[in-house]
Amino acid sequence: MNWDVFFTALFVSAACGLLLFSRIVKIAPLAREMSGRQMNESFKDLVVWQRAVQMSLEIDKLTASFPPSKRYRLTNQMRRASVSVASNIAEGYGKASKGEYVSFLGHARGSNGEIQPQRVIAQGLGFGSAESREKAEPLSNEVGRMLVVMMNKLKR
Repeated sequence: MNWDVFFTALFVSAACGLLLFSRIVKIAPLAREMSGRQMNESFKDLVVWQRAVQMSLEIDKLTASFPPSKRYRLTNQMRRASVSVASNIAEGYGKASKGEYVSFLGHARGSNGEIQPQRVIAQGLGFGSAESREKAEPLSNEVGRMLVVMMNKLKR
């Protein structure tokens, strides 16, 4: 065995490992600072995500009583949009930059905005119970407000 080659390769590997480690150590605080969250946090800790999930469950309950003829139109559209709100919040949370995070929050806000006229249409058609509509509407409004606040704070 050529010991010079062995020790050179060992030294180069160690040096690369130290270089990589030093970059990770320098990047990690920057990433935490940029995201404004601790490493052990999860999107599940976000109140806006929790409310979006509650809203999605209420939309599902609301649309469960819609007539079968609306199953492939209004029902599915409302359910997909409501699930999209929570999904985009979660996906944005996992992104590497503030800009990407804000973009996904914008998608969540857009999906939430999509639900609002659909609820009005459903009410106009007499679909769903008043109780379900009364639970879904304030959740949707609250999620919308929270998303705007989050986006504004992240843009600073």
